[in-house]
Amino acid sequence: MVLGILKEQNFRRVSVTPSAAKKLGSMGINAIAESSAGENAGIKDQNYIENGIKIGTRQEVIAHSDIIVSICPVSDEEMMMMKKGAIYISMFAPYQNQEVVSHLANFNLNVVSMDMIPRTTLAQSMDILSSMASLSGYKAVLKAADHFNNMFPMMMTAAGTIPPTKLMVLGAGVAGLQAIATAKRLGAVVEAFDTRAAAKEEVMSLGAAFVEVEGASDDKGAGGYAVQQSEEYLSRQRALVQEKAMKSNIVIATAQVRGRKAPLLITEDTINNMKPGSVIVDLAASTGGNCAYTENNKTIIKNGVIIIGNSDLADELSGVSSNLFSNNIMNFLQIVVKEGVATLDMDNEIIKSALISKAN
Repeated sequence: MVLGILKEQNFRRVSVTPSAAKKLGSMGINAIAESSAGENAGIKDQNYIENGIKIGTRQEVIAHSDIIVSICPVSDEEMMMMKKGAIYISMFAPYQNQEVVSHLANFNLNVVSMDMIPRTTLAQSMDILSSMASLSGYKAVLKAADHFNNMFPMMMTAAGTIPPTKLMVLGAGVAGLQAIATAKRLGAVVEAFDTRAAAKEEVMSLGAAFVEVEGASDDKGAGGYAVQQSEEYLSRQRALVQEKAMKSNIVIATAQVRGRKAPLLITEDTINNMKPGSVIVDLAASTGGNCAYTENNKTIIKNGVIIIGNSDLADELSGVSSNLFSNNIMNFLQIVVKEGVATLDMDNEIIKSALISKAN
C-alpha cells in the first residue's frame, strides 16, 4: 500500500513529515512525496529519502497512491486522476458548504475530511482543528505584539513606569485559551469572554479574568463548539464587549459557531471608541469575522485601530504545524490501516464521522 504526500499549492505546511516514516512502516505502508513538498516547512527532499520515503512528480504521486493526503483539497481534475477506490484525506469543511458532499459523490473515491473528526476523548490525538487552533492562538498574540506600539509587561525604569498592556480575548476555545496563556507569559493583563459556561474555570486557571454575560443558551451536546445565541443576548454581549474594548489595547477575536457566520462582536461604533494604536486580530475572518471591518487575509487601519484578519496563522508556523498535522494524520491512519490493508469500518464513530464520501 502506498501513501502519497502532495505539495500544498496555497500553504507553507506539508501534510506528512519525514518523522512519520516509522509509523507508516509499522502499518505496512510505503510512501512517496511530491518533489519539494516540504521545502516551505524547512524540510528537504533528502530528509524524506533518508527516512525511506521516495520522491516523485505530482502526477506520479496522484496516479500511483492508494492513500493521498493534502491539507487543501486538490482540483477536480486531479481527483479524477486518482486510483478508483483510493482514500483521499484532506480538509473539505462540509459544515460550511454542504454541497461539497454531493459533489464528491461524482468521484469514485473514499474521501476523508479531517475537520469532521469528532471532538471526543478517543479522537483527541486526531483533532486537526484543535492542533491548528492552538498554534493560531499563540501566533495571534505575537502578531498583535508586532503591530502594537507598546510593550506587554509592566516595567519600572529610571525614566518612569510602563503600564502593562490590557488584552481581551473573545472566545475561550482552543485558540482563545492559547492566546490567554501566551499573553499572560508576555506580561499582559488579560480578560476573556465566552458563551460556554465550561470555559470560565479554564480561563481563570490561566490567570485571566472571565467576562460573563448572563443568559447564554445551553451548550450541552454541542461537542465543545459554541452555539447560536438569541439576538437579545448578542445585543447585551456587544454592549459589554464595547465597554471592555474601549479600555483594552489589544483584542484577540476567536469566536465562531460551527457551520454559521461568525458572530459580530466588535461593531463599527466599538472601533470608533477604541484607543488609536489598538490592535485587533480576528481569527474568525474566514467565516465573516467578529469585527465589523475585518477583511480576510488583510491588515487594515480604521480610526487608528489596526485590524488583522487571518484565520490560518498556524501556517506561519509551518515547521511545528506540519509536524502536528502529520501526527494527527498518522493517528487516524492507525485505526484505518492494519498490515498494509485499509478498512473503513463504519461502526467506528471516528471513521463514520470523517468519511464524507464513499467509493462505489
